[in-house]
Amino acid sequence: MKIPLKLPKVTNSSSSNMQQFLLMLLATTISIVLTFGTSAFLDKRKKEAEKKEMVMMIIYDFDKTIEQVQYADSVFRQAFKAQQDAILHPEHFNSYYSTFMTSVQLTYTEFSETTEMVFSSNIETFNTLGNVNFIHEVSAFYNLRRFYQENVMDEFKNEVYGSGIAQSLENLIKVSFPDHYINNWNCLITLKKIRNRCVQMMNVSEEDIKEFSRLRSVVEDEVSEEDERIHEQTVQEFIEAEKVLLEAREKYGQNQ
Repeated sequence: MKIPLKLPKVTNSSSSNMQQFLLMLLATTISIVLTFGTSAFLDKRKKEAEKKEMVMMIIYDFDKTIEQVQYADSVFRQAFKAQQDAILHPEHFNSYYSTFMTSVQLTYTEFSETTEMVFSSNIETFNTLGNVNFIHEVSAFYNLRRFYQENVMDEFKNEVYGSGIAQSLENLIKVSFPDHYINNWNCLITLKKIRNRCVQMMNVSEEDIKEFSRLRSVVEDEVSEEDERIHEQTVQEFIEAEKVLLEAREKYGQNQ
């Protein structure tokens, strides 16, 4: 004899509870997805913004370096012309020598290494950039800049100040400007090529670079104006202090 299987009777109340449970489960799932999805989206946007900021800072540093090397290029030519003029008109040696040394002093420059230090000393920078080829190109740029400083500018400075060019036209003639000019030009061209590869690699527009440069220039000008104000104030303080000192000296002299 088979005993009939009795199934639990589904009431309207049970059905309603099940629907509420499913709706709550769905709402919770959607909430979790939205929360994590939004968090991931915002985190991605933050990383992209940090990456762009770092890239802009590096390209800005590149452009400042190239400006300095370009300036050295023009000054090398000016100094070479002064050298040639001194050869053609040795009677005016002192005048041409003065022009020559002014050009030499303007040529020699130190590069700011702030951005390079940030780039090379922080592992998070590499994680932020996330492009091995770009990192390689940036390293190549800074390596070349160090080579330029040591093997072009420092060597030129040592030759000029060690040749005794102030003593005679003969010593001035010994400075080989064509060699220094060519070395400077070769470094300049290579620095520009690396810079342009980096811009293309990171898909950065020249308009964005100009805007970033403009904003940086505004900040630098503000800092410069503040430094100038402090300098003027300090000079005025020294002038006033000198007056007091002179009065004290006069008074002391009268009492002797």
